[in-house]
Amino acid sequence: MAYSTNNAAGKVVQEIINDLPSLVAVAVVDTTSGMSLASHTNSPSINPDTAAAYNTEVVKQKQKAMAALKLTGEVIEDILITLSNQIHLLKITENNKFIYLVVNSRDTNLAIAREVLRSHASALN
Repeated sequence: MAYSTNNAAGKVVQEIINDLPSLVAVAVVDTTSGMSLASHTNSPSINPDTAAAYNTEVVKQKQKAMAALKLTGEVIEDILITLSNQIHLLKITENNKFIYLVVNSRDTNLAIAREVLRSHASALN
């Protein structure tokens, strides 16, 4: 466990674990630095802090692409990456943070995972 429930990020991680106890990993990430502010994993093969740094680049590159395409007035709500057996969701918040969630695609419904992230993202704003 790499979080404390004494701050907003840690509280969000704990609430997501409560709502999705079978999740693979979760992290709250600072988009500017790529640093994980709070994280948890149920799998020894996934380090959410390392993934946070790489996924920060995914978010930044999509922001650059949107700027290049002059998509003014548009904001990234979330980014979905589907793997053979996993769903990776990046829920972007309004204040340069995002929630990174990994779930097993056989155990978790995508709509439920998205709703859980949406419901907890506002606690980071």
